Amino acid sequence: MTPGSNLPLSAARVAVDVTAPVRLDVSGLLLGESGKVRSDDDFIFYNQPAGPGVAHSSSGAADTITVDTGALPADVERVVVTASVDGGTFAGTEPTATVRDAASGAVIATFTPPRLTAETALVVVEVYRRAGAWKVRAVGQGYAEGLAGIATDFGVSVDDPGPAPTPQAPPAPVRTPPPAPQAGGFAPPPCAPAPAWPAPAAPVAPPASGKINLDKGRVSLQKNQTVSLVKGGRPLLSSVRMGLGWEPAHSTGRRAKAVDLDASVIAFGPQRNKIDACFFGKLQILGGTIQHSGDNLTGEGAGDDEAITVHLGGLPPEVTGLVFTVNSFSGQKFTDVAKAYCRLLDAATGEELVRFDLTSSEPRTGVMMAKLIRQHSGEWEMTAMGEYVDSRTVRGMAKPAAAAL
Repeated sequence: MTPGSNLPLSAARVAVDVTAPVRLDVSGLLLGESGKVRSDDDFIFYNQPAGPGVAHSSSGAADTITVDTGALPADVERVVVTASVDGGTFAGTEPTATVRDAASGAVIATFTPPRLTAETALVVVEVYRRAGAWKVRAVGQGYAEGLAGIATDFGVSVDDPGPAPTPQAPPAPVRTPPPAPQAGGFAPPPCAPAPAWPAPAAPVAPPASGKINLDKGRVSLQKNQTVSLVKGGRPLLSSVRMGLGWEPAHSTGRRAKAVDLDASVIAFGPQRNKIDACFFGKLQILGGTIQHSGDNLTGEGAGDDEAITVHLGGLPPEVTGLVFTVNSFSGQKFTDVAKAYCRLLDAATGEELVRFDLTSSEPRTGVMMAKLIRQHSGEWEMTAMGEYVDSRTVRGMAKPAAAAL
């Protein structure tokens, strides 16, 4: 989606996941016809995680606002989903909102607000009622005053207890549950230096010193090497394409017979649990956030034989690992294959970002080429694998791939 665009909702109950490479506080506000909350009870966030038809949850990788349009009060016209940065601005950050069917997990829409700079808070998307039907709109409106600026605009009262004394050393931030709402707004806890709004968390630690990233251009990996998919300090969360290629091996000047290999990707959850697999028999998974180019039966010709496109920012938060595999369904061994490789490209520009060439072969029917792992900071890392196994199908790759995560 682009700012201002809208789509009809195909599900009555939707979840809006907001992800970013830094820690965010995500909230939902129920608004009436006036564009204001009816009371402070309509402000849903981590310390007040449930309201009529709206709930807040956090999985670590993403904060989620779930909206059940069938359970919203009749006088609620809109639910806005907001995000604020813990102790900083959105400069250099690309938060992504993924709207999905809360029941099936199918992705309905994704939105990444463009050109963010000094904003400290953001209205990301809104779910709204129009002519009796519910729709979602991409907003991307920024605020310099933080979450308090958004709350004030929408009618949530924030009590100001006055400036707090400056401590000798900054204490670790603590999220204190607020007291019961009082007339006039959220009152701070006794002796608290600030109201019970989402407090800044500790900043995300930078990547470990010496970790390879994309700043110097294309990266060529050796087996077991890892590259952080970060460029210019910003995690890569757009669409990428994993191209996989191979050629039949040649012997004594004669061309070997065609080699029918199949490229696949297996998606895993945080407990190494298989979520789904995308291959020639299932060309789209996870609501279209992963797509397969189709089967190549020979391996002949220049360029990638098969490709798998992944929208990193749109993946459901429960997906934390992707393992890319190649199998020989016909039973031919990888000793009959030459020049096998995988390469990661920017799907929009075609620029090659990372490449890994297999330099050895084994008389086996499957190989795990590479894995992408989502880090706690939100960035993805790619590791070259080149691990051979005996499996002719992607189904047989799931167990060794899980063990390799």
